[in-house]
Amino acid sequence: MAPLDTNPTSAQQVTFVRKTAGHPTRTRWTVAQVRELLELPLPELLFRAQTVHREHHDPTKVQLSTLLSIKTGGCPEDCSYCPQSRRFDTGVADEPMLQLDAVLEAAKAAKAAGASRFCMGAAWRGPKQKDLDPVLDMVKAVKSLGLETCATLGLLRDGQAEQLADAGLDYYNHNLDTSPEHYGDIIKTREYQDRLDTLERVRDAGLHVCCGGIVGMGEDVIDRAGLIAQLANLDPYPESVPINALVQVEGTPLHGADKVDVIDFVRVIAAARITMPTTFVRLSAGRTQMSDEGQAMCFVAGANSIFYGDKLLTTGNPEADRDRALMARLGLEPL
Repeated sequence: MAPLDTNPTSAQQVTFVRKTAGHPTRTRWTVAQVRELLELPLPELLFRAQTVHREHHDPTKVQLSTLLSIKTGGCPEDCSYCPQSRRFDTGVADEPMLQLDAVLEAAKAAKAAGASRFCMGAAWRGPKQKDLDPVLDMVKAVKSLGLETCATLGLLRDGQAEQLADAGLDYYNHNLDTSPEHYGDIIKTREYQDRLDTLERVRDAGLHVCCGGIVGMGEDVIDRAGLIAQLANLDPYPESVPINALVQVEGTPLHGADKVDVIDFVRVIAAARITMPTTFVRLSAGRTQMSDEGQAMCFVAGANSIFYGDKLLTTGNPEADRDRALMARLGLEPL
């Protein structure tokens, strides 16, 4: 699985059938085509996105996921946005892995609050077998509650995705973060191809893919188009696509970057919906800095999933009460 050729003049439209049953034939997206979407007049873009959304989803339903950090801090990577890197002084301590009982209690609370998917995240470059073994027990325990299970553990080695699948994992999250061209400005300790290789291992194991990116890391519109094109041209494209607005944390290299304009963020949501019609587009990190009106526009643009709860891995998230109140105002219901 190689990075997409992002030269807008060289990519040709190739129609092919997705490998996963139930997904329609689609057209391969060039970066130029995605950029054209991003630069449409906003009313036209939202109309197209909402039209596609209604063809494949109930526009009044939102999937709720809860994310728990099962291993916080101490990551050896240099991701410029991440407060969990041990290379940056952000005040996030290197903590031991949570015990199974604590994870199970958090999963029960998430289910009681209305979440249908429970995601477990660990700050590793990738898990060693001694790290993976207790995670497998966590997956089995959470699955037994009737929740969908998701994990984000970093790069996977051969055979590890199969172990997770055997334990009952439904989704594996591994984000591409940005376009191939901008990637080297954000991360230097792993290659873009490393991420694609992990996604291929996840697919080969029969797991669903959760893969998205971050907006607001100094990228331009071409980079945003490049990210969406990369995601849309994965074969098949991800079942879940989290779109994050950068949450700036003091001590990280990206602290002080220009904040993404909410309208530009909405445009990315809409482009993701149009290019990946059947996926769940998740409104993810950055919602604490977004108004109710901004979030409402994201739902109109095709977002139909959110992270639900008062915390993501280390950063804040809108409280569940606020989410429920906003959904009620908008006439939205949990899936």
